[in-house]
Amino acid sequence: MDLSDIPIVDQHAHNLLRPEHARAFAYPSAFTEGYAVEVVTRHVQETLFFRRSMREIAELLGCEPRLEAILETREQLSFEELVRRCFQAAGFQAILMDDGFMPDQVMPTEWHNRFARTYRLLRVEFLAERLILESPTWQAFEEAFRSALDHPGSEVVGFKTIVAYRTGLAIEIPDPEAVRLAFETLRQQAVRGERPRLVRKPLNDWVVWRTLEAAARHGRPVQFHTGFGDPDLDLRWANPLHLRPLLEHPGFQRVPFVLLHASYPYTREAGYLAAVYPHVYVDLGLAIPFLSHSGMAFVVRAFLEFTPISKILFSTDAHLIPELFYLGARWGRRILREVLVATVEDGDLTVAEAEKAAEAILQHNARTLYHLG
Repeated sequence: MDLSDIPIVDQHAHNLLRPEHARAFAYPSAFTEGYAVEVVTRHVQETLFFRRSMREIAELLGCEPRLEAILETREQLSFEELVRRCFQAAGFQAILMDDGFMPDQVMPTEWHNRFARTYRLLRVEFLAERLILESPTWQAFEEAFRSALDHPGSEVVGFKTIVAYRTGLAIEIPDPEAVRLAFETLRQQAVRGERPRLVRKPLNDWVVWRTLEAAARHGRPVQFHTGFGDPDLDLRWANPLHLRPLLEHPGFQRVPFVLLHASYPYTREAGYLAAVYPHVYVDLGLAIPFLSHSGMAFVVRAFLEFTPISKILFSTDAHLIPELFYLGARWGRRILREVLVATVEDGDLTVAEAEKAAEAILQHNARTLYHLG
């Protein structure tokens, strides 16, 4: 089974760093979710992902498989040439980008169109924080937030929330007084010249609730960070099982919920939710390519144990450097091929069904879900 000719729809990724910011960026930090100095300067280089990636990046760039040689070769290439080489080798048909990650330091979303068709995912926490800076009253903020969700721009094909990072996925019905109090606290920070950050549960829950209402009105999917991430996350509250009350809420049952990052290590829990709720989908990004070979195979196998093929989406969750786009696509195809070949050998799928499954996961499911045409 050869998947190399299937163009990929990367349903969740992030913008690349601007060259001037990339020069001040510690390259190994792109290969870990940790940010402690000891992790970035030492321990990440002892991970299987890093060791494997150095060999694969060196092969792509035509240099020795050493960090120093890779950095030297990158310096010799122009920024656009490096990106072109990674994206061309990856074989993207389209990329959906959450441009709310490090927004002041990344390339504009439209710039990426020169390498692949690019769409936007609107990160709602970043939107809310920006509007708090601009809104003198709660009423002004509430109206501005609703308007922004209802009219996000033609390039926006879905919403994205990182509430799992901030206050967790156990989202409750917002209490109006508590929400307004949280807003006033953040607004006062903004008046003092501080950048507000949504870390108060009543307002965070309100933001997600209003996002789901807008998604229901306009038929847009909502992506939820689930499972592992950087140390800002309390992993206990990133288990997608906490979303059950929202999944069963009558007003949200036509909203597609996309559970990102294979919800790792809660992969089987996420697969179960996608199997029993018609509006839940799961995603392979970050788990591929950050896990070991066996770990990546595990998440794909775990989903296929119970989850409909039509509910599985592919992404790279690539960010900051173009090499992550290449590695995500390379390993996505390789692991998917290996696992699907095993399903044929086990008698679960025919060869034709396995080939169709690969195309569905790598592109067709995302094109259908986000109405990409």
